Amino acid sequence: MQMKQLLLPLLILLTTSCFAQIDSIKREMNLRDKVLNDIQKSFDTRNKSLDSTVTTLDQRLSSLDKSISQSKNASEKADRLQERVQAVEEKQKAIEQNELNLFQANYQSAMVNLVSMDREIKPLLLFNSTKSFFNALSETGNPMNYDGYTKWYNQYAAYVKDKKTESPVLNVTSNLLSFAGNFTKGAPVTGPITSALFSSMTTYIDNIGKKEKALKEQSEQMLTLTMKISQFNYDNDRIENEWESITAELQDLQTKYDRSLKENLAIIKTSPADFQTNFSKENDAEKRYQYLTRLRDEAAKFVSEERTKNPKDWRQKAYVQMNDVQSLKQRFGQVTFRISQNLLKYKELFDKYKADPQLGARVKDLEIKMKELQESFDKTFDPLEYINSANRMYKV
Repeated sequence: MQMKQLLLPLLILLTTSCFAQIDSIKREMNLRDKVLNDIQKSFDTRNKSLDSTVTTLDQRLSSLDKSISQSKNASEKADRLQERVQAVEEKQKAIEQNELNLFQANYQSAMVNLVSMDREIKPLLLFNSTKSFFNALSETGNPMNYDGYTKWYNQYAAYVKDKKTESPVLNVTSNLLSFAGNFTKGAPVTGPITSALFSSMTTYIDNIGKKEKALKEQSEQMLTLTMKISQFNYDNDRIENEWESITAELQDLQTKYDRSLKENLAIIKTSPADFQTNFSKENDAEKRYQYLTRLRDEAAKFVSEERTKNPKDWRQKAYVQMNDVQSLKQRFGQVTFRISQNLLKYKELFDKYKADPQLGARVKDLEIKMKELQESFDKTFDPLEYINSANRMYKV
């Protein structure tokens, strides 16, 4: 089925063999949060110190203003005015330093969030271990997997081939079956071809002799099964169509992420090879923490150097990257939310068919596999948290 082809390259093995991967993602999030907390603590400390400096200078200015207004001595007033100018300059430097600290902290946050997404996006793109569920889904939608169907279908196909010259409907069906290919691996139970298929099956049943009651009864059951599976596949295709859009979104997200990562590593003068060796491929948590701390320091250094080199537009380069990273994080949250919501749609599908005497047993098995998949996905990804954290990742 098309869904299998679409999703096997895109989703994570979230069953037993993937628990290590889930733990890895959780550790990555903890590492990211640890570095972000370091950034917050450092900013709070510097911000508190500067706030204290500004408060002291405000008090000094207030005192100088009062002294200047009350002074009758021109020389003394001139000295106080000079002191006031110095205090104003010191206050302005403190305000500018606070702005620099704020911008440094925000770009550091962008850098840490960006590189941490490396191990969050890839598992989603590899989500290839949903194989167990989607293989079972594909098998449920193939009537050849049901008891007695293959033998009956071959009898029906032989009838169509033998009688095609006697009936336009059978002739059209024969041509369509030949056009669609070899159906030993799956009957054509979806799409426009089903009209001819159902019509010719009905013709086959109508021409079964009165003495062959068992065959006729079986044929009616097989036709009913074919129609049910056709409807099952139709309902399933409505879910599958959303996967196509999600697939395109994931691929575009990966492309934009790779470009943003390359640009930001270049900004802080870090080579992709260095990043791959010391972060992406490094499994030692402490070493990865130290490397993230180094990247964070380089991000702060870049902002400081930009202000020195380009006093007028020093914010621009980092500001553009910050917006791009925030957008990536929001989109990552949105696409994981879409995946989560699309997985939930299977519950409605299964509720519709699980009581059916012909499809029910397979659908109930699918329901169990789907529950395991959904639970594993929920343990690994929290779409709303991604979106919310993206919205609040920068200090105003």
